[in-house]
Amino acid sequence: MQYLLEHFAVAVCAITGVLAASGKRVDLFGVVVLAIVTAVGGGTLRDVLLDIRPVFWVADPNYILTAVGFALVTFLVSRSRTWPMPILLVADAFGLALFTVIGVEKSLAAEAPGAVAVVLGVLTGVAGGMLRDVLTGEIPLVFQKQIYLYATAAMVGCLVYLTLREFATPQPHLRLISIGTILLLRLAAIRWKLALPEFQSKGSSNT
Repeated sequence: MQYLLEHFAVAVCAITGVLAASGKRVDLFGVVVLAIVTAVGGGTLRDVLLDIRPVFWVADPNYILTAVGFALVTFLVSRSRTWPMPILLVADAFGLALFTVIGVEKSLAAEAPGAVAVVLGVLTGVAGGMLRDVLTGEIPLVFQKQIYLYATAAMVGCLVYLTLREFATPQPHLRLISIGTILLLRLAAIRWKLALPEFQSKGSSNT
């Protein structure tokens, strides 16, 4: 189940990498590179920080094949239709939820402390998308003011995972609830424009 979930996450994130290239005049090679970076970027950074050798996609190249395969299919379909921005945001929300939970699970399996597992879970969820956005010349979604509860949703999902784990929640339920929490929070934030309050000092100006 874990293996299938990881491949599903890779596929979803590869798709977002292709969709992000829309309108950027990127050729097929560039699209595939974006898909791979988006799909494995966060997990690679996590494994490096946890000193896991080799990193997951080097140990099992099937992850790269999954990313490339879904990138090619999405590229072909995209040539005959236009993908609106909400599609990218929803697909990205799925990738965020899946990879965040995978990240916190792998961190705990590597005996990382709870606080570290939360950080690495969030990093696994957002880093691939950040690299994708930088490569396409965009401000990463996680830093955009109008992109609501992005890293926050990931962090809440990690905290839910750790909390339920303390109560010995069965692993399938634990994973499903945590993924659902991130996904619902992120989609609700997009729908109703939910955001954390901005920091402003007393003497700051709005102009």
